[in-house]
Amino acid sequence: MEHNTTFPIKKNELEALREEAASYLKGVQWEQGMKAKNRNKDGQDDSILLYLSKATGNGKTDVTSVSKTILGLKKRLLNDSIAIPLALNQSLMALQEGLSMGIWLKDAYSDASGLSAMQEQRSSLDASRRREYDSKMHTATAFMLYGTAYKTLFDLKPHASDDLTVLKNKFAGIPEVSLASPIKGIACMLFYFDKYLSHPEMITSDKDVIDFTVVYFEGLISEIQLRISSLEYTETITDRTYKLENSEFAVSGWENVFEGTAQSVEFNKIKFEQIVGNRDAKHFARRLTERMLSYDFAAKKNPFQELGGFMPVFMGYGIPGTGKSMLIAAMATRLKEYCEVLEIPFLFHPMPDTLISTFQGGSAEKMVQWMKPMQDPTKLIFAPIDDAENNLQERTAQGVSAGVKEVIGVFLRYTEGAYAVNYGNSAIGLFTNLPEMLDKAVISRVQARFKIDGARTIPDFVDQDYLWWSKLNDTMPGFVNMKDPEQYEYLANQGLAKNLGEILKHAERPSEERVLEIFEQVESKHAHDKHMFYAELYKKIQESFPFFSSRDIRNIQSAISLRLTDFDLPEQWFEDPSLYFKQDYDTKYAMLQDLMKQNMKGLDFSDIRRQEVVRYLDNVATIADTDFKRKVEQRVNELNIQMEAREQFEKGTD
Repeated sequence: MEHNTTFPIKKNELEALREEAASYLKGVQWEQGMKAKNRNKDGQDDSILLYLSKATGNGKTDVTSVSKTILGLKKRLLNDSIAIPLALNQSLMALQEGLSMGIWLKDAYSDASGLSAMQEQRSSLDASRRREYDSKMHTATAFMLYGTAYKTLFDLKPHASDDLTVLKNKFAGIPEVSLASPIKGIACMLFYFDKYLSHPEMITSDKDVIDFTVVYFEGLISEIQLRISSLEYTETITDRTYKLENSEFAVSGWENVFEGTAQSVEFNKIKFEQIVGNRDAKHFARRLTERMLSYDFAAKKNPFQELGGFMPVFMGYGIPGTGKSMLIAAMATRLKEYCEVLEIPFLFHPMPDTLISTFQGGSAEKMVQWMKPMQDPTKLIFAPIDDAENNLQERTAQGVSAGVKEVIGVFLRYTEGAYAVNYGNSAIGLFTNLPEMLDKAVISRVQARFKIDGARTIPDFVDQDYLWWSKLNDTMPGFVNMKDPEQYEYLANQGLAKNLGEILKHAERPSEERVLEIFEQVESKHAHDKHMFYAELYKKIQESFPFFSSRDIRNIQSAISLRLTDFDLPEQWFEDPSLYFKQDYDTKYAMLQDLMKQNMKGLDFSDIRRQEVVRYLDNVATIADTDFKRKVEQRVNELNIQMEAREQFEKGTD
């Protein structure tokens, strides 16, 4: 959604509201509704539900003091301490700041929507205006509770535990949410928050207070979002963004970026040298990590994007057992190690295996949740999709589930569409054994591709064995009683290539038969007019491969741009980050331009263009023909088995 105006939230205005926020934490009055009191009358003996729903104070209105409960917790958790423990204090501070923000947003809505003016004339409102007043009061209260929860989460979520499963399982929900008025909304919210805090099973340590506060206010945001469709007069909420001065905090309508927050997944640490062969794949992986590390957090953009050398969606493909999973781990390892040195937040965010849901719309919802973190400009994000053919399969194939179609729809929208945002800090990598099974629209989003073909040369096979037996030799020296090769040093051929030219020196003509035939036919016609040669080549390819489109040509152009930026960042830049990585955006961009100009002096544009066109078109043909070839091979194999079986049968009956 577009938010056409941004309004500042001034810190001094928030400070003026802190006293009001503190007064609510000292004490509010709330009387439970009958529905909440009777919530557990179905006989389920859930101790927390019973605790929340039991009547209090002999039927009188209950007075709740969160600050007293916090002090009680301090006594229970750390009885011998004079000071309030850090997490308790942090939670209370965050809640006070959250309340101040909620009150400020409620006041801003009241002024913008005309509710403030109606409050002054409240006694003289007719029935129609009275109804409008009540409706706006509900919306103001909802926005206030939403703002309170949102700011509290903004402050506390970075300090919460990675895994909140235990507390989420204990959390029995919020029995009621009042939108009748701001005072009642706050009283009801704090009443149940306090009830949970004072339950002996809920909080068992200081850290639990932060974790539970996050769980509670995530629950409150979910409750508010369930009610948004029933609220009226929300235009002055959805058409604007409120941004806190000197802070990243901003409220854009009802958008909840915390739905998209994600924690890094653990992975096995692997070095590129431990991967045998795959020179093309390793080279691409190294370049991607260098480009991602160039992202500028202040400017929220990447200088390599401007130079044309950043690919937010790429694909690695090859037969099973050639090292796809190892390559994913090696890319994540390299990125994480550099991010730790440069003090940059890093998110390893692989697509989960459980994405496809049997519920209609469930897969799309899960896919949106997975894609959302890619829009976070505050960290570097590597998002691999292993076995991509499982979730991004060709939609027109027989038997493809509705869930797969939903996932692909979301993927396409978020990679090139209304929701596509890329700051140059995130990259999605598709890894597959079966690229021909991927949806054609998905493949067209892929801006860089490389083959993962494993060991291919004699040194590769020597090294693959060496990586295996050297572990035995480390454990039992002298056990592997074999002489080392005379003319080869182990792992000497597993180093990283200096540039793609080293890898692609033989890619002058297509290797795929159909492409080669078209290539030679067009080349004989346009031997001296290269621009017309490429134009006609694309046209003829399109006639043979109907799915070849303008986007493929853009992808070829992107691949050529990638070659023009195919240079090493100087080693000193990594040794001393202040030389480049800690510089401002414009300085980094100028430094990269200088490197690019130096690199281009040794390049021939015509040769690079030819190599990349050949490489891409071979790839198109390989993907298009593989499925057919696989079916043919399978049929040939079946016929061979039949013939051999018949032969053996006839021999046996002689």
